[in-house]
Amino acid sequence: MSDLAITILLCVAVSIIYAAAALIQARLGHLSVRELTRVPVWWVAQLLNVGGAALHVVSLGFGPLSLIQPLGVLTLVIAVPFAAVAAKRRVTGLELSGMACTVVGLAGLTMIIATSGRSEALSSGELALLLAVAAGVVAVLGLRGRRHGASTVWEAAAGGLAFAVCSALCQTAVVNFGANGPSFLLWPATVFTILAIGTFAIAATVLTQRSYRNGLGAPLAVTNLANPLSATLIGILFLDEDLGASPIELTLAVLCGVIAALGVTQLARAREADPVALPV
Repeated sequence: MSDLAITILLCVAVSIIYAAAALIQARLGHLSVRELTRVPVWWVAQLLNVGGAALHVVSLGFGPLSLIQPLGVLTLVIAVPFAAVAAKRRVTGLELSGMACTVVGLAGLTMIIATSGRSEALSSGELALLLAVAAGVVAVLGLRGRRHGASTVWEAAAGGLAFAVCSALCQTAVVNFGANGPSFLLWPATVFTILAIGTFAIAATVLTQRSYRNGLGAPLAVTNLANPLSATLIGILFLDEDLGASPIELTLAVLCGVIAALGVTQLARAREADPVALPV
C-alpha cells in the first residue's frame, strides 16, 4: 500500500473519531468548561480526541502537513448528519447547502494549494517565532470571541489555529524521531516542544468547546477551514514545504475560499432555522 493510501485511510479514521467527539461536545455546549469536567461523557469525548490525535501523529509519518490537514474537512461531512440523527430530525436544506459549499471550497483549496518536498523540523529560532506569533493570534481571536454577543466563530478560528500549531509541532517531533531516534527525547528543545504541544492542545480544546455553545455546524466548519489554511502557511513558512501554485491557481484558490466562507455562513444561518423533525 502506498504512503498516499495509508495517509488517506488514517485521515478518514481520524475524521470519524473527531466527528464523534465533536457531537458529544456540541450536546454539552451549554455547560461551562468547569462544569464539563464533572460530566463523565465529556471525558469520553476527550479520550476520542486523544485517540484521533494519536492517529493523526501517525499519519504525519506518511504525508506532509499541508496534505493531511485539509482532509480534516471529512469531520464536517460526518458530524453534521450525525448531529441531525442524534436530534431525531432531518438535515435541513441550509445545512446541506452549507456542507456542500464548505466541502467543495476546501476540496478545491486542497487540490490547488498543494505543497511539495520533504518537510523539515523546526529549528529553535523558528519554533520560538512560531509559538510567539501563534500565541498572540490565538489570544486575540479568543478574547474577541468572549465579548458579549460575539460570534462563536472567533473562538472556532482560534481553536483551528491552535490545532494547526499542535500538528506542526508534532510534525517536528516525527521528523526528529526519524532522523535521530529516541535520543532526541532528551533534548531540551524536545521537552519544550512537548510542553508547547500540551499547552496549545488544551487551548484548542477549550476554544472549540466554547465555540459549540450555539450549535455545531458553523464552528466546526470554521475550525476545519482555519486549521488547513494555518497548517499550509506554517508548512510553507517554517517547514520548508514548497507552494505549487501559479497565479491562476492562486486566483482559483481565493474563489474556493469564498465558496467555503459562503458555506460557513449558511451553516450559521441553519442554526437559527427551525429543524425539520423526523416522522414518528
